[in-house]
This record gives sequence, structure tokens and C-alpha cells, in this order.
Amino acid sequence: MSPLDNAPADVRAAIEKVAPAKRRRDAETLLALFDRATGVAPTMWSTIVAYGSYHYKYASGREGDAPAAGFAPRKSATVVYLNDGTADHADLIDRLGEHSTGVGCLYLKDLEKVDLDVLEEIVTRSYATLTAGTFTDRARG
Repeated sequence: MSPLDNAPADVRAAIEKVAPAKRRRDAETLLALFDRATGVAPTMWSTIVAYGSYHYKYASGREGDAPAAGFAPRKSATVVYLNDGTADHADLIDRLGEHSTGVGCLYLKDLEKVDLDVLEEIVTRSYATLTAGTFTDRARG
């Protein structure tokens, strides 16, 4: 049984369109991983496969809502969003395998070159942080 079988229709349709095939394969793997890590069903948030949401409010007064966890299969790499910042996960990211980072993103070109247990721990930790209440810190690299 494919992880796509249980995905909502909009998520399933978005992933079925992903190219190249390696990115689509990785997206299916991430569906199962994010389901386990978050315990919630995915939805589409624009082009992001999103899990849950969180409210943020910064000292500047800016506030809003964003996905608490999510990923986007892009042509050049799959993006895993860590809205609490990659710096908060440096200990795990060092053990992840082949990747690059931005302030709040992991860029993965091939999940076969990544330790999926470590990735699941990163996603689980980030999701727990973001859903613990109103988030007041900006992501830091």
C-alpha cells in the first residue's frame, strides 16, 4: 500500500504531478514520515504539503499562521520546512546525511542519501516546538 492511498485527494493529485520521478518517490516517503512525526493528516498550503498549523507573533507586532510542518518537492530538491530554524536542530542535522540548509529549510536531493530516522526526529521535534503555543522566535540559521 502506497502512502498516497490514504492521502487527501488534493495532496494525492499534487504528488502525482511531481517530476522528476525521484522527487515523486521521495515525496511518497515523506508522506509516511510526516504522518508518523506529526500524527495529523496532510493538506495543501499553496505548493507545500502541510501538517497542522501554528500561530506566530513577533516582537515587531507581526503575526499570522503557517504550517507547523511541511515539505515541497521542487525540481532541484525537496524542501523540508523547519519554521523554528535549522539552528535549533544542528545536533541532528550534522548526522542527517547529504543536504544543504537555509535559515528555516532543509534541501534534500535524494532521500536514499539521508538517515530517515534522524529526519523523522528533526520533524517531530520541530512540530512539537511550533505547536506548543504561540511561537515568538524568528527562525535562525
